Amino acid sequence: MDALQNRQRWMSVLAHSHPSELLEHWQPLNLSPTFQRLRPAETGLTQLQGRMGGTGKRFVMGDMTVTRAVIQLASGVYGYSYVSGRDKDHAELCAVIDALLQVSGMEELIHKRVIAPLAASQQARREQRAREIASSRVDFFTLVRGE
Repeated sequence: MDALQNRQRWMSVLAHSHPSELLEHWQPLNLSPTFQRLRPAETGLTQLQGRMGGTGKRFVMGDMTVTRAVIQLASGVYGYSYVSGRDKDHAELCAVIDALLQVSGMEELIHKRVIAPLAASQQARREQRAREIASSRVDFFTLVRGE
């Protein structure tokens, strides 16, 4: 996996994390990096688009609240984040972690203690949801007619 794909993966994990769960993994590290807020966390709306059947014409499904933040570490490394909802602290922490993951020497520690556990938790939730959905699935082609 190249650097761009790695970054996309960890940014996705951070963006989909629950704020309390993220803090649970972040706080034991006792890291307090010095950073400057280039774009303080701000909340806005983005339009969600869809396609009928995944390939048809695009249409607007609705709006979604997002919060974004941009920070710069004292070392000059930039961190970015976009998270759903209005939690400004969550967006800022995700941006700080994004920046720290780009600093050599920090990447392995943060991946091991923050990103990997969050990714595992998110995967477990996806699998649980898939099991719940599968249990209520009806296969209409196997139903027998009342003859």
